[in-house]
Amino acid sequence: MGPRGEGWVALQTAAIVAAIASAAFGPHWPRAVEPALRIAGYVIEATGLGLLLVARFELGRSFTVLPRPRKGATLRRHGVYAYARHPIYGGLLVLVFGLALHRSPLVFLPTAALAVVFLFKSMREEAWLTQRYSEYSEYREATPRRFVPWLV
Repeated sequence: MGPRGEGWVALQTAAIVAAIASAAFGPHWPRAVEPALRIAGYVIEATGLGLLLVARFELGRSFTVLPRPRKGATLRRHGVYAYARHPIYGGLLVLVFGLALHRSPLVFLPTAALAVVFLFKSMREEAWLTQRYSEYSEYREATPRRFVPWLV
């Protein structure tokens, strides 16, 4: 998947584009449930966006879309990273799940694909993080949630 994991980024981009296309062109929810799902979707999207932005801010200059950590990056163990090891991925998953609720059930298909991509991408990333940081195994044990604090 590339020396820095470029293939994982291509797969996640394809899944995100598919989710957006499904939201734009997929069938809508039945009218009886659509208003409630739309409201729930917006709330969940905002939650996902908030998690994503907080996690991105906390990474600072260590941030990269690629799974191989940047040279000179530092391991983050505080803030949201004390509760989930990959909260940016989690934030994106929550955001896209909310999009499915407020737009179209078809969005659940690329959301599931994105979850699988993030699972395997995070496994590759954690192998590189373990090589880079001697304390990563301890951090992984202390932080059992992979994507979303207190959930997954």
